[in-house]
Amino acid sequence: MPASTAATTAPVVLTAKALLLDMDGTIVNSDAVVERCWRDWAVSHGLDPQEALKVVHGRQGYATMAALLPDRPMEVNRAENAVMLARETADTDGVVPVAGAPEFMAALDGLAHALVTSADAALATARMTAAALPMPDVRVTAESVESSKPHPEGFLKGAAALGVDPADCIVFEDSAAGIAAGQAAGMRVIGVGPRAAAHAPTVHVPDLTTLRVTSTPDGSILVSVSVPEA
Repeated sequence: MPASTAATTAPVVLTAKALLLDMDGTIVNSDAVVERCWRDWAVSHGLDPQEALKVVHGRQGYATMAALLPDRPMEVNRAENAVMLARETADTDGVVPVAGAPEFMAALDGLAHALVTSADAALATARMTAAALPMPDVRVTAESVESSKPHPEGFLKGAAALGVDPADCIVFEDSAAGIAAGQAAGMRVIGVGPRAAAHAPTVHVPDLTTLRVTSTPDGSILVSVSVPEA
């Protein structure tokens, strides 16, 4: 019989002591809400919504505002961000899990992992609930840090909370800012979804369906990733 021409996969296995998970775009698909709210904000400030959406993902809102309106006082950005957070928290229409996220989160039960998100605690709770995903016991939210991604503070705090060296952590991220933050923390990064591909993560996956998470007797976590061969 002729050789099959079907695509095969080359498994990549990464070993870690802990996994650090971004939320939006990584385990929760909240793009509909994010784009709805930030388009309105951009238009109200005379900005091009398409250009604004290029810098929104992965950052805290005040940092996005500072990038788009660099001459505006930071206290104004923080005040407007509080309003934006309240609107986003109340709007869960279209919030769903990323493909494979329910199975992925179930596999993490009992393993060392943390949520590291630019959302505040209320927004994180609203979106994880809307997506029907379990909230990790260890969480680093906007209130926990002084600096937004791409600063590594959030991921470093997540590692410290779990008692794990940064080099033994794997970050799951979807955005340029988040991937840069994980790399700056000295961690390997699995990039999830279309936004991640252009930012040189350690491994890129289209969603979470290609991952398998297992543990070893010594407590290490094995992340097996099926990557299509070229």
